Amino acid sequence: MLRPPLLHPPQLGGRRVIYVVSLQEDSTMKKTTQSCFLLIILLTRIVPSLSSTVNYTDPTLEPVVTENSVIRQKIIDSQFKCYERMNRAPPYKKKGLFCNRTWDGWLCWDDTPAGRLTAQNCPDYFPDFDPTERASKYCDETGNWFRHPESNRTWSNYTLCNSFTSEKLKMAFILYYMAIVGHALSITSLLISLAIFFYFKSLSCQRITLHKNLFFSYVLNSMFTIAHLIAVVPNPGLVKRDPVSCKVLQFFHQYMLGCNYFWMLCEGIYLHTLIVVAVFAEEQRLHWYYLLGWGFPLVPASIHAVARARYFNDNCWMSVDTHLLYIVHGPVMAALLVNFFFLLNIVRVLVTKLRDTHRAESNMYMKAVRATLILVPLLGIQFVIIPWRPENRLAGEIYDYIMHILMHYQGLLVATIFCFFNGEVQGALKRQWTQYKTQWGQRRREHCSTRSTSYTATSITEVPVYLYHHDANNEQLNGRYVEDSELVALKSGDTSA
Repeated sequence: MLRPPLLHPPQLGGRRVIYVVSLQEDSTMKKTTQSCFLLIILLTRIVPSLSSTVNYTDPTLEPVVTENSVIRQKIIDSQFKCYERMNRAPPYKKKGLFCNRTWDGWLCWDDTPAGRLTAQNCPDYFPDFDPTERASKYCDETGNWFRHPESNRTWSNYTLCNSFTSEKLKMAFILYYMAIVGHALSITSLLISLAIFFYFKSLSCQRITLHKNLFFSYVLNSMFTIAHLIAVVPNPGLVKRDPVSCKVLQFFHQYMLGCNYFWMLCEGIYLHTLIVVAVFAEEQRLHWYYLLGWGFPLVPASIHAVARARYFNDNCWMSVDTHLLYIVHGPVMAALLVNFFFLLNIVRVLVTKLRDTHRAESNMYMKAVRATLILVPLLGIQFVIIPWRPENRLAGEIYDYIMHILMHYQGLLVATIFCFFNGEVQGALKRQWTQYKTQWGQRRREHCSTRSTSYTATSITEVPVYLYHHDANNEQLNGRYVEDSELVALKSGDTSA
């Protein structure tokens, strides 16, 4: 726990306000916790969601030399906003005793009824403070803010803000390596799937063509993500130098993120058109899908790069504390919502058709549930279904693990469902395996036949050696051997003739 010096504050409304200033921190702890929360930032914000209660700041964006001044400036800005808010807020009009609004040196506290504990999220001034945890302040029954028994000064409880720093550091590294392993497995499985799709010409159709493009966007997105996680995230020196290549990598990362989700939208449009609109007369024109999947994401990615360079040009464009990210994430969220509508409509049509076929009720709904579960990873709907991170610490950790599996292993999941578990692909692989076994068996039989002919010819040339042996038993044996050999030779001669 930080032990900042307590400075005597000026008077405010007859009550003392304690200014708490943190000027000295252990440098090793800083670097470790900075890396921890930077990993959490990037791993929780790689894929956008509709909303999030997490609001981490990026502690590595400023040089270490000026870090104390930056923290001090943040506290001064928060203090100024607090005084403005207290001056604008109307007086407390409820009956009973209450504690006056106050600034405690780190956070602003509103008027609070007596006997009540009030709480709010921890500040983000320090690298080891977790803004998702809660700081609290107690107003006692006499209408006075709680005073610490040792210092006899008004006291706010910030102990939870950095109580779980070591646990969250471990969790951050677990999530970090989970992301790298997930994307590596996704790349491997997707490349195998693409090889299967390209090798078997019998699988060529528009649906498989869309799968190829979606899988290829997954591969590129995973490659840029791994490059970013390995080359940039654990390298604060590179972030401090802020080379152009770092921002170029971030640009392509954002572009491929958009391509990935817009190819999911293409899959949703194609499937919705095929099932709901029922256009079976002619094939759909794929050039519109190429334009939407590869062309359109270039527009928000370019606009974001220009806006970031002009209005929020932080180091390597790593900070998530800017609304400019919605230039890229806004269209992605819109694509996810459209896919969510497509999914609901497809399931509705599927249930209607199953009901018309007079299937059993349980069987009908099981097929609908199965179709829904299969389409969810293809269309990316999981980010719409569970967009909010719970505030509870344990629930938040469970949410992070689930979302990381869905995000970083999504390529592996899609490749498994739509390639390895695909009936057409399995049939093509079985036919190829049967054909290979047949050809291999035939070559083996031909090879064995060649070896047998070679062995027979060699035995005939060795016969005279045994004919002139002095052992009578051997002579009889060799005589029979010669007779057999001649029969073989005659048979072979007759055959050749």
